[in-house]
Amino acid sequence: MRKAIGVDLGGSHVTAGVIQEDGKIVSQHEQDITDRSFDAVIASIENVVGAALKQNKTDDLVGIGIGSPGNIDPNSGAVLYSPNFLWSNVPLGETLRARFDKMKVFVANDARCATLGEYTFGTGKNTSDFVLLTLGTGIGGGIVSNGHLLIGNRAGAGEIGHHQIRPTDGFICGCGKIGCFEAQASGTGLLRHATAVAPSFPRSMLLSKNPEKLGSKAIRRAAQAGDAHALAAWKNFSCDLALGIANVITFVNPEVIALGGGVSTAGDFMLDAVRGRADELTTMVPRGTTKLVIATLGNDAGQVGAATMCFRGGLTTEHGR
Repeated sequence: MRKAIGVDLGGSHVTAGVIQEDGKIVSQHEQDITDRSFDAVIASIENVVGAALKQNKTDDLVGIGIGSPGNIDPNSGAVLYSPNFLWSNVPLGETLRARFDKMKVFVANDARCATLGEYTFGTGKNTSDFVLLTLGTGIGGGIVSNGHLLIGNRAGAGEIGHHQIRPTDGFICGCGKIGCFEAQASGTGLLRHATAVAPSFPRSMLLSKNPEKLGSKAIRRAAQAGDAHALAAWKNFSCDLALGIANVITFVNPEVIALGGGVSTAGDFMLDAVRGRADELTTMVPRGTTKLVIATLGNDAGQVGAATMCFRGGLTTEHGR
């Protein structure tokens, strides 16, 4: 069976997986990213891809697929803009093709790669209209309509995290706008909600640790344990998440919306908080006709989708392009 290397480039780490054409992960190699400069990130990608290549002959691999944050030029693989890395017009594709000159290299947005992976091998299987939301430090997304992954005029379709849901009173987003979906309903958003409601809970110990070291998972666990401060933050976070999801239902009317990324590990605790409110806010299509589920590939979706690009000849749901 054919194999390819799928690379998922994140803000804190990069992972390279050797993936079979049926979506099975043969091996994985991961490295933390502590320096987000372009040269340092290239070195990290080289390290994990190099580790994967040591275990596989180049002739046995179809190519290398890279999922990177930001707006990606579909022809050159350049990262035109990435607020996560503070990159502008960096030659990611060109640089990696030079480093791995014996292999085909494909580069696309990380969330769109994850969408391709989840649609092909996860909760999107056997659907025609599907949306993946990756909830982590930010919110990424991807849209499949009538069986086709939407790319857009300049490869920007699916930037769901940057539609504004609180444009006048929301948190400032990394992109510079106020109240973007990802500023309100990502893991970062949950932390901000906890900080915003803190004055109402003067005796709370929730934020007693260094806020920079406090993760969204700790707040979610405190909410599940009944902590009043955490519950207030979780309620506001869930309302914002439901608002964004209702907007997505209105925009593209999918059959399934899957929630992936680290924040989605909340599972039913998250779904129970969001489903009812999202239905209430859905007005222009029949309520309850979009299934809201937790993505099954989890953090592996990006690697699997990036490798699938190699088998498909690009970022597409169609075989053998």
